Amino acid sequence: MVARTDAELVRLALNGDGRAFEMLVSAYERVVYSATYRMVGNSEDARDLTQNVFLKAYRNLGSFDPSHRFFSWIYRIAINESLNFLRQRRPKQELDETLPSHQAGPDDEAHGAEVREVIQSALQDLGDSYRQVIMLRHFLNCSHQEISELLGVPEKTVKSRLYSARQLLARAVRRRGVTSA
Repeated sequence: MVARTDAELVRLALNGDGRAFEMLVSAYERVVYSATYRMVGNSEDARDLTQNVFLKAYRNLGSFDPSHRFFSWIYRIAINESLNFLRQRRPKQELDETLPSHQAGPDDEAHGAEVREVIQSALQDLGDSYRQVIMLRHFLNCSHQEISELLGVPEKTVKSRLYSARQLLARAVRRRGVTSA
């Protein structure tokens, strides 16, 4: 099959071509899952949210503006669904500092999965706007300009939030006992 642009796939899907929408799902399901997982911190919830995102996208495909990137449109849906989920299901609670740490002791060799778990946990300490800029910049490799467009804020705001988010994330990671080498 000839490679098609996202806008062409959307047009075909709107005309009843189910395969075209399947191609969009295949192209973006990993990034949508990653975004929802980074927002909610739970793989089962992220899988459910990913399905909801694509269902919502399919139902609202007619509202997609082909002059914009499909990635930006689907990502915005993923973030909004994640934020709605967090508001409905997980009321904010104070952190219980007396809970035991689940990380390995200082003499244990650092393992990639453990480090990712600490970072994911620390990401959950950040406010939504800070978590979003960290995800977009460091996990999805978006430029400052792309983040600005996705979030609808000036590029200076993106840079400021990113700086603050990195500082907050570093503190949250240190609180979990991870220090830089």
